[in-house]
Amino acid sequence: MTWRGSPMGEISLPDIGPRLRALRRRRELSLRALAALCGLSVNTISLVERGKTSPSVATLHRLATALGVSMTFFFEEEEQRDVVFVKADRRVRTRSDNVIIENLGSGLRGQTMEPLLVTLQPGAGSGDEPIVHLGHEFVFCLEGEIEYEVKDDKYLLDAGDSLIFEAHLPHRWRNAGGSSSTILLILQTQEGREESVEQHLQP
Repeated sequence: MTWRGSPMGEISLPDIGPRLRALRRRRELSLRALAALCGLSVNTISLVERGKTSPSVATLHRLATALGVSMTFFFEEEEQRDVVFVKADRRVRTRSDNVIIENLGSGLRGQTMEPLLVTLQPGAGSGDEPIVHLGHEFVFCLEGEIEYEVKDDKYLLDAGDSLIFEAHLPHRWRNAGGSSSTILLILQTQEGREESVEQHLQP
C-alpha cells in the first residue's frame, strides 16, 4: 500500500480489509473469536475484510482495540521511524458515514498517541453507544461545533474550545450543528501501541 506522495484529493479509501485479515490471522483469531472480542458480528468483520463495507470510526476503533493496535495501524506504512513529517496535501484519509478521518502522523517508533483530523457532517458522530478505552483523549474544535458526552455530562465545543479527559470514562461525540465541523482529536494510550486497551462498545 503506497499512499505517501499522492495528493490528498487523489487518495482513495485505504484498503483496510487485507491489513485487518492479516493481523487477525497473525493473532491466530478466527472471525468468530474476533467478533467475540470486539462485539461486532462475524458478517460485519467479514464485509470489512473483503472490502464490501467501510468501517465507521467506532467500528475501526473497536477492531483496533481488540487486536491491540491503534486505529492508524490500518493506514500507516510498515516501516517505523524516529521522525515522521507529513505535508498537508499528503495525509492519508478515509471516509465513512459522513465522517472524514485524516491521519496527521503515524509510524513513529514507540508511538503512544494518535493525532487525527476529523471532519463531520451534521448529525455524524462516533455512534449511539459510549466508547471506553485507556489513556487520555484530547479534542480541539477547529470549526463548527461538536457535542461531547463524557460519563453523565455533555460539553458543547465551539471553534477554539478544547476538552481533555480520562478515556476510561464512557464517552461519545457528534456534530450537533447544522454545518460541517472539524476537530483535532488526539488519542493517547498509557502503554505502547501494541498493548490492548479496553474494548469499544459500539460499532
